[in-house]
Amino acid sequence: MIQVAIVDDHQIVRTGFRELLAEDSGIHISFEAANGDEALALLRTSPCDVLLLDISLPGKSGVDVLRAVRQRHPDIKVLILSGFPEESYALAMIKNGANGYLCKDCDRDELLRAIRTVSLGRRYVSARTAELLADEMSGERCGVLHETLSDRELQVFLRLARGESVSDIAGQLHLSVKTISTYRSRVTEKLNVASNAELATYALRHGLITQ
Repeated sequence: MIQVAIVDDHQIVRTGFRELLAEDSGIHISFEAANGDEALALLRTSPCDVLLLDISLPGKSGVDVLRAVRQRHPDIKVLILSGFPEESYALAMIKNGANGYLCKDCDRDELLRAIRTVSLGRRYVSARTAELLADEMSGERCGVLHETLSDRELQVFLRLARGESVSDIAGQLHLSVKTISTYRSRVTEKLNVASNAELATYALRHGLITQ
């Protein structure tokens, strides 16, 4: 029996996936969570083999939760189930520790296949993600700059792009203002931008945040 948890801030989305998975006798829904803090709290007490994780969550983003799960629960497999297309996040999330990436409009068979694949300790990539990886390896695709960011840099970047201040981010991530400022400098250098406004523009242009 595969213990699966669903983390998404939309009740209707959680209900839809729960009903899809309930038809499979080999899967049990361990818990549902509407935000990152709730998910991390439940992981301390509820068994979970595969975490279905959205990226856009209130408070802690899916990027934040992925980093925390990798640090605290390394045996749990994380399958990103996002409304963002593969081009936006798939390679970045996989490079930063996700076991797989699917768009929410995937069909039931692919979702079940992905869950079973990652539960066995293997990576799952959709046909589109596999195409992106192949293009990158062959040199036909120039990797986008945000795919070079570490998980912590990606955390800071997305928060800055959403308009959070350095001091607010420091408080949320329990780091010093100086440390966050250092990460901000690394991010602006890697993305070749000079201001928070340009960071936001980059994020919008690449479909990493919505207006």
